[in-house]
Amino acid sequence: MRLSVIIIAKNEEKLIGDAIRSAKFADEVIVLDSNSEDRTREVASALGAKVWRTSDKRLEFSRWRTEAIKKAKGAWIFYLDADERITPKLRNAILKIIKQPPEKNVVAYAVPRENYYLGHRVRWGGSWPDYVKRLFWKKALKKWRGKLHEEPVFKGELKLLQAPLKHYTHRDLTSMVAKTIAWSRLEAEELYRAHHPPVTWWRILRMMLTELWQRGIKQQGFRDGTVGIIEVIFQMFSRFVTYARLWEKQNSKS
Repeated sequence: MRLSVIIIAKNEEKLIGDAIRSAKFADEVIVLDSNSEDRTREVASALGAKVWRTSDKRLEFSRWRTEAIKKAKGAWIFYLDADERITPKLRNAILKIIKQPPEKNVVAYAVPRENYYLGHRVRWGGSWPDYVKRLFWKKALKKWRGKLHEEPVFKGELKLLQAPLKHYTHRDLTSMVAKTIAWSRLEAEELYRAHHPPVTWWRILRMMLTELWQRGIKQQGFRDGTVGIIEVIFQMFSRFVTYARLWEKQNSKS
């Protein structure tokens, strides 16, 4: 078996189908489900994916990605998120790579993502090129680490591919806010454990204005039009929530 595509999912019944279909060229598609409360597992099974439920309920993608390595039978592993799609160009690039063992110690590949916010392709605000490490020679992949921004641990060299994934992130405001509420809690916890300096009103304001400068002006997020402006303002809001949570933890009496 040459290629296993692994999809980590939780409550993704609306998206998991197209993700699996884009990966149909693989020898197996594995869906590692994190206790979904919708029809994610049923949809995945109906499309021929091998579905496993993780027993680890912690919100840590690194643990789930590491657990999935043991399920894969392919010599190569490709990680795909439920809101991503493998393009025909990327499929052809992957098939060319996996026809033989790694050459010149290249055991991992990063691919660029074409990001779509609220249904619109965005090219500015730091969104392109957005490279993510996804294809691995299984024997070289040891594990994943990190709570918020997980990174693979592998022995060998990394190469960049030019064929892209399509990434349908931030599909609507409701899901955007829900994601911010969930992940800001973890981010604030990480900052708290790192003994971040006390949060003050000017620090919160500074972090929000830094986000405005970086995404909106320096990385020219305004060039994506209305959706670009919405994204910049939303990222400022996300920073506010994270640092407000951190302030709350630092000042908690309980």
